[in-house]
Amino acid sequence: MNPLIKKFKEYGSLTPEIEKELSIRIKSQTKQKGDFFLKQGQIVSSLFIIEKGLVRSFFMNDEKEVNSWFGFENIILGSILPLFYKLPSFENIQFLEKSTYFYITMDELNELYKRYHSMETIGRIMAEEYCKIMEDRIMSLHIQSAEERYITLLKEQPDVIQRVSLGHIASYLGITQETLSRIRKK
Repeated sequence: MNPLIKKFKEYGSLTPEIEKELSIRIKSQTKQKGDFFLKQGQIVSSLFIIEKGLVRSFFMNDEKEVNSWFGFENIILGSILPLFYKLPSFENIQFLEKSTYFYITMDELNELYKRYHSMETIGRIMAEEYCKIMEDRIMSLHIQSAEERYITLLKEQPDVIQRVSLGHIASYLGITQETLSRIRKK
Protein backbone atom coordinates (compact mmCIF):
# COMPACT_ATOMS: atom_id res chain seq x y z
CA MET A 1 0.00 0.00 0.00
CA ASN A 2 1.09 3.58 -0.65
CA PRO A 3 2.92 4.62 2.56
CA LEU A 4 1.35 8.09 2.62
CA ILE A 5 -2.16 6.67 2.37
CA LYS A 6 -1.27 4.12 5.03
CA LYS A 7 -0.06 6.93 7.30
CA PHE A 8 -3.22 9.00 6.71
CA LYS A 9 -5.23 5.95 7.81
CA GLU A 10 -3.44 6.07 11.17
CA TYR A 11 -5.10 9.45 11.75
CA GLY A 12 -8.60 8.57 10.58
CA SER A 13 -10.71 6.48 8.25
CA LEU A 14 -10.62 6.83 4.48
CA THR A 15 -13.38 5.76 2.16
CA PRO A 16 -12.47 3.88 -1.04
CA GLU A 17 -13.36 7.08 -2.94
CA ILE A 18 -10.85 9.14 -0.93
CA GLU A 19 -8.18 6.45 -1.30
CA LYS A 20 -8.68 6.53 -5.06
CA GLU A 21 -8.37 10.34 -5.08
CA LEU A 22 -5.19 10.13 -3.02
CA SER A 23 -3.71 7.41 -5.24
CA ILE A 24 -4.13 9.68 -8.25
CA ARG A 25 -2.60 12.72 -6.55
CA ILE A 26 0.29 11.17 -4.61
CA LYS A 27 3.54 10.86 -6.56
CA SER A 28 6.81 9.15 -5.69
CA GLN A 29 10.45 9.88 -6.37
CA THR A 30 13.85 8.47 -5.52
CA LYS A 31 16.71 10.78 -4.60
CA GLN A 32 20.40 10.09 -4.05
CA LYS A 33 22.41 10.81 -0.91
CA GLY A 34 23.27 14.52 -0.89
CA ASP A 35 20.31 15.59 -3.05
CA PHE A 36 17.94 18.19 -1.70
CA PHE A 37 14.18 18.07 -1.27
CA LEU A 38 14.24 21.78 -0.48
CA LYS A 39 16.84 24.54 -0.31
CA GLN A 40 16.69 27.71 1.74
CA GLY A 41 14.67 30.37 -0.09
CA GLN A 42 12.64 27.89 -2.14
CA ILE A 43 8.90 27.38 -1.89
CA VAL A 44 8.16 23.66 -2.06
CA SER A 45 4.70 23.12 -0.64
CA SER A 46 4.55 19.34 -0.53
CA LEU A 47 3.95 16.99 2.35
CA PHE A 48 6.03 13.83 2.08
CA ILE A 49 6.80 10.51 3.72
CA ILE A 50 9.93 8.46 3.24
CA GLU A 51 9.40 4.82 2.39
CA LYS A 52 13.12 4.02 2.58
CA GLY A 53 15.83 6.51 3.43
CA LEU A 54 16.61 9.47 5.62
CA VAL A 55 16.68 13.28 5.48
CA ARG A 56 17.95 16.06 7.66
CA SER A 57 16.75 19.61 8.03
CA PHE A 58 19.33 22.29 8.59
CA PHE A 59 19.74 26.03 8.42
CA MET A 60 22.76 28.28 8.27
CA ASN A 61 23.87 30.35 11.26
CA ASP A 62 27.08 32.38 10.91
CA GLU A 63 28.12 30.21 7.93
CA LYS A 64 27.68 27.09 10.07
CA GLU A 65 25.13 24.32 9.43
CA VAL A 66 22.72 23.74 12.31
CA ASN A 67 20.68 20.54 12.14
CA SER A 68 17.12 21.01 13.38
CA TRP A 69 15.58 17.58 12.74
CA PHE A 70 16.06 14.20 11.11
CA GLY A 71 13.32 12.55 9.06
CA PHE A 72 13.21 8.78 9.14
CA GLU A 73 10.87 6.34 7.43
CA ASN A 74 7.10 6.49 7.95
CA ILE A 75 6.95 10.01 9.39
CA ILE A 76 5.09 12.78 7.59
CA LEU A 77 7.51 15.59 6.78
CA GLY A 78 7.60 19.02 5.21
CA SER A 79 8.77 22.58 5.73
CA ILE A 80 6.15 24.68 7.52
CA LEU A 81 6.64 28.12 5.93
CA PRO A 82 6.37 26.97 2.30
CA LEU A 83 3.86 24.25 3.12
CA PHE A 84 1.24 26.30 4.94
CA TYR A 85 2.11 29.91 4.12
CA LYS A 86 3.74 29.69 0.67
CA LEU A 87 6.71 31.62 2.03
CA PRO A 88 10.36 30.89 1.18
CA SER A 89 11.91 28.28 3.42
CA PHE A 90 14.58 29.22 5.95
CA GLU A 91 15.69 25.60 6.11
CA ASN A 92 17.24 23.05 3.79
CA ILE A 93 16.03 19.45 3.61
CA GLN A 94 18.76 17.12 2.37
CA PHE A 95 18.77 13.37 1.81
CA LEU A 96 21.36 11.54 3.94
CA GLU A 97 20.76 8.23 2.19
CA LYS A 98 19.37 7.11 -1.14
CA SER A 99 15.69 7.65 -0.45
CA THR A 100 12.34 6.82 -1.97
CA TYR A 101 9.54 9.09 -0.86
CA PHE A 102 5.88 9.74 -1.60
CA TYR A 103 4.48 13.27 -1.70
CA ILE A 104 1.36 15.33 -2.29
CA THR A 105 1.20 19.06 -2.89
CA MET A 106 -0.53 21.19 -0.31
CA ASP A 107 -2.84 22.60 -3.00
CA GLU A 108 -4.08 19.09 -3.78
CA LEU A 109 -4.35 18.23 -0.10
CA ASN A 110 -6.34 21.43 0.57
CA GLU A 111 -8.69 20.49 -2.26
CA LEU A 112 -9.29 17.14 -0.57
CA TYR A 113 -9.79 18.88 2.80
CA LYS A 114 -12.55 20.97 1.21
CA ARG A 115 -14.24 17.98 -0.40
CA TYR A 116 -14.01 15.45 2.43
CA HIS A 117 -14.57 16.20 6.10
CA SER A 118 -12.62 13.08 7.12
CA MET A 119 -9.54 14.38 5.27
CA GLU A 120 -9.91 17.74 7.00
CA THR A 121 -9.99 15.91 10.35
CA ILE A 122 -6.90 13.92 9.40
CA GLY A 123 -5.11 17.16 8.52
CA ARG A 124 -6.05 18.70 11.85
CA ILE A 125 -4.84 15.68 13.79
CA MET A 126 -1.54 15.69 11.86
CA ALA A 127 -1.09 19.40 12.64
CA GLU A 128 -1.80 18.75 16.32
CA GLU A 129 0.81 15.98 16.36
CA TYR A 130 3.33 18.28 14.70
CA CYS A 131 2.67 20.94 17.35
CA LYS A 132 3.41 18.39 20.07
CA ILE A 133 6.64 17.32 18.36
CA MET A 134 7.73 20.95 18.08
CA GLU A 135 6.83 21.68 21.71
CA ASP A 136 8.75 18.60 22.87
CA ARG A 137 11.79 19.73 20.85
CA ILE A 138 11.66 23.28 22.22
CA MET A 139 11.29 22.04 25.79
CA SER A 140 14.16 19.57 25.38
CA LEU A 141 16.47 22.36 24.18
CA HIS A 142 15.57 24.50 27.20
CA ILE A 143 15.23 21.92 29.97
CA GLN A 144 17.28 18.83 29.16
CA SER A 145 21.03 18.57 29.34
CA ALA A 146 22.92 17.57 26.21
CA GLU A 147 23.29 14.07 27.65
CA GLU A 148 19.53 13.82 28.27
CA ARG A 149 18.80 15.03 24.71
CA TYR A 150 21.20 12.38 23.38
CA ILE A 151 19.50 9.63 25.41
CA THR A 152 16.08 10.80 24.20
CA LEU A 153 17.28 10.75 20.58
CA LEU A 154 18.58 7.19 21.02
CA LYS A 155 15.26 6.08 22.56
CA GLU A 156 13.21 7.64 19.77
CA GLN A 157 15.55 6.62 16.92
CA PRO A 158 17.78 3.76 18.08
CA ASP A 159 19.48 3.37 14.70
CA VAL A 160 20.44 7.06 14.46
CA ILE A 161 24.07 6.31 15.39
CA GLN A 162 24.42 3.88 12.48
CA ARG A 163 22.70 6.17 9.96
CA VAL A 164 23.66 9.75 10.84
CA SER A 165 27.16 11.19 11.16
CA LEU A 166 28.33 12.21 14.63
CA GLY A 167 28.85 15.76 13.35
CA HIS A 168 25.18 16.02 12.33
CA ILE A 169 24.05 14.50 15.63
CA ALA A 170 26.21 16.93 17.63
CA SER A 171 24.77 19.86 15.68
CA TYR A 172 21.22 18.59 16.34
CA LEU A 173 21.97 18.33 20.05
CA GLY A 174 23.49 21.82 20.10
CA ILE A 175 26.94 20.66 21.17
CA THR A 176 30.38 20.14 19.69
CA GLN A 177 31.48 16.79 18.34
CA GLU A 178 34.06 16.59 21.15
CA THR A 179 31.31 17.00 23.77
CA LEU A 180 29.29 14.30 22.03
CA SER A 181 32.30 11.97 22.18
CA ARG A 182 32.59 12.55 25.94
CA ILE A 183 28.86 11.86 26.41
CA ARG A 184 29.10 8.66 24.36
CA LYS A 185 32.05 7.42 26.45
CA LYS A 186 29.84 7.53 29.58
